[in-house]
Amino acid sequence: MEFSNKVIVITGASSGVGEGTAKYLAKLGADLVLTGRNIENLEKVGTACEDLSTKKPLLLIADVCKEEDNKRVIEETIEKFGKLDVLINNAGIIANGSIENTSLAQYDEVMNTNVKAVYHLTMLAVPHLIKSKGNIVNLSSVAGNRSFPGILAYSLSKAAIDQFTRCTALELASKLVRVNAVNPGVIVTDIHKRGGMDEESYAAFLEKCKQTHALGRPGQPEEVASTIAFLASDAASFITGVTLNVDGGRHAMCPR
Repeated sequence: MEFSNKVIVITGASSGVGEGTAKYLAKLGADLVLTGRNIENLEKVGTACEDLSTKKPLLLIADVCKEEDNKRVIEETIEKFGKLDVLINNAGIIANGSIENTSLAQYDEVMNTNVKAVYHLTMLAVPHLIKSKGNIVNLSSVAGNRSFPGILAYSLSKAAIDQFTRCTALELASKLVRVNAVNPGVIVTDIHKRGGMDEESYAAFLEKCKQTHALGRPGQPEEVASTIAFLASDAASFITGVTLNVDGGRHAMCPR
């Protein structure tokens, strides 16, 4: 996998899987455009990427839920690099709640961030990806293709991303633009804490992963990043419309 002279936009790059993917692709020579809302974290990631590759990423403070920010991200990418080769729709949030206690406000927040934002940014990026015969990698979840109680809005959003991936893959195949997704299991990032878990609950959650994941542990951001890199690379040139579980076997498990 080699990304010299490839221009890659990664949303939500200031932490978690986005950060891990930025660093992984930096080592492979990519020209990176990194977006996020936390300027301090984004600058740290940018510095780390520059140390790994000597290339300075374009850092853009942006909120994927704001249409003007999405337009600016694509415009500034094209202005600086003249093209776009890969869009990685990584930014997302998680929220706990069932049909009994998930408010419409919470539902809207999750769907706007995890689905509408992906739809909009992809729409803006597609004309440039057609020119470069590039590709898209979406961040979904094992919750998109398996069912779990207590994360209803999040699960709905990721199921939507899976279908969005398949539909757009078919729509863009004739233009030679590939579209794929990765579906992680539990990955050790701060997303669950941002979703409301305290330290004690999160520690118990990770301990339970030894039972809920066939490989007996949660995953690391680098393990998702390497899969994203593969799907984005020419090594995956005959792969499109795939939703690939990176979940330690969780999707294959059934209680008994």
